[in-house]
Amino acid sequence: MLPIDAAAHSSRWRHRHPVDKAVLGLGLTLLAISLPPWPGAALVLVTALTLLLGPAGVPPRRLWRAYRVPLGFCATGALTLLFQVGGPDGFVSLADGGPVRAGELMLRTSAASLGVLLFAFTTPMSDLLPRLVRAGVPAPVVDVALVTYRMSFLLLDSMRRIREAQAARLGHTGRAAEWRSLAGLGATAFVRAFDRAARLQAGLAGRGYEGTLRVLVPEARVSARFTVAAAALLAALAALTLVLERPLS
Repeated sequence: MLPIDAAAHSSRWRHRHPVDKAVLGLGLTLLAISLPPWPGAALVLVTALTLLLGPAGVPPRRLWRAYRVPLGFCATGALTLLFQVGGPDGFVSLADGGPVRAGELMLRTSAASLGVLLFAFTTPMSDLLPRLVRAGVPAPVVDVALVTYRMSFLLLDSMRRIREAQAARLGHTGRAAEWRSLAGLGATAFVRAFDRAARLQAGLAGRGYEGTLRVLVPEARVSARFTVAAAALLAALAALTLVLERPLS
């Protein structure tokens, strides 16, 4: 199980309906994208971080391990705005207003990423995917997503076991051994993935699969109080942004 999925299963908001958390998490993401970077995206970033570490109860180290990957993409994208190619100052030079645009992009993207992580850290995929059928998503599409989600964990577990076996047989003692182990890992994982897929297909056929995977979904109801509070928080952030809006310069 991936760390973010394990955190979602142990979250304080684990038993809340996905709609409640979608209104809050994805609402924060939409605000980060649509509001002015300053102070809108900054307020969204602080709010999402407070909710993640506070009411949602996400461990700081686990949050950082998940957040540093999208944060790296955000920083890479913002870095390109600092420079321009061509012009009177040379082939590559500092762009006019580059630091301001880079800061605005960094605020937007990092805040939007935290909004998505708020939803991901509190909503297991096993709770979300089966409910998509009720939202109008075709059942075969949901079934493929469920199977892919399950197979990804099985494949990752198989790769971990193969690497442990290779390490126990001194398969990582040198560069040549590393390349041989890597090739063996890819070949074995490829074969095992097809083998598990064939076994899954045979198992479904033996159980009378009729085009829909029926799974148990934990009982949960949409909390009107939580949804209203989330909507009020989003509205308050938008109003506060309009009051405090200042140019980032």
